[in-house]
Amino acid sequence: MKVTLLRYTDEALLLLLDTKNTRLGGKRPASEWTHEERMEHLEYMRNTIQSSWEFVDYTFRIEGVTRAFTHQLVRTRTGSYAQEAQRVVDVSGHDVLLPFDLDPQTEQAAFFSIAADYALSAYDTLVKEGMNRQDARGILPTNISTSITAKFNLRTLSDTAKVRLCTRTQGEYQTVFRAMREEVIKVHPWAAEFINVKCVSDGICAFPNYGKESCKFYKPELDQTEVKKLIASEFWAAPVSDSQPVLFDAANGRTK
Repeated sequence: MKVTLLRYTDEALLLLLDTKNTRLGGKRPASEWTHEERMEHLEYMRNTIQSSWEFVDYTFRIEGVTRAFTHQLVRTRTGSYAQEAQRVVDVSGHDVLLPFDLDPQTEQAAFFSIAADYALSAYDTLVKEGMNRQDARGILPTNISTSITAKFNLRTLSDTAKVRLCTRTQGEYQTVFRAMREEVIKVHPWAAEFINVKCVSDGICAFPNYGKESCKFYKPELDQTEVKKLIASEFWAAPVSDSQPVLFDAANGRTK
């Protein structure tokens, strides 16, 4: 598996701050702020409306992964994708990868490999005998290797990380997403706090029923189920109320 960051938004931090500054009516561009002002505003942005995050994009080349993984990846509908097309590409020489958590020394692994080799051999024969690749591909194993180019904005990466970095997610997906996160942090170290698993990001377990049974990182305080039930009973019984938004000024604090 290999993940490469192909493109990313130039001056992303300044753009991120300026888009937020626009919403708040700021007159001084982020390029004129001190480092401390930028970091304080950035911390504020992590805990407020995320629409500004959508201005920052990252494009990845992901190679040597399974079609099983990419089938899951493209379910993130706010991403953009270009994948190797089995309709036209002859994949006879492609590898079929063992399931992520399958010990290659076991009988199961040996049986898996025999079945995969047979499917690839059948595919190769069908293509050589004149069957269209788009029809012959139906016999290919789901774990055949593939490559994909994917683009996500920072908001999508942040939202996806909360569940796809979780131990409940398939190991291959976790591994790829960790690599994507590392690539982003290389160019934008500040983004580390934006791309985190939910328990680290929000202090809440994304899947408490799973967590309490199976996750080694689970802590009882991460399950907010009862708190949510209590708040729900109070919230829906109360009349509508609102509050007035306030501006955030890193130099002078919040002001009306």
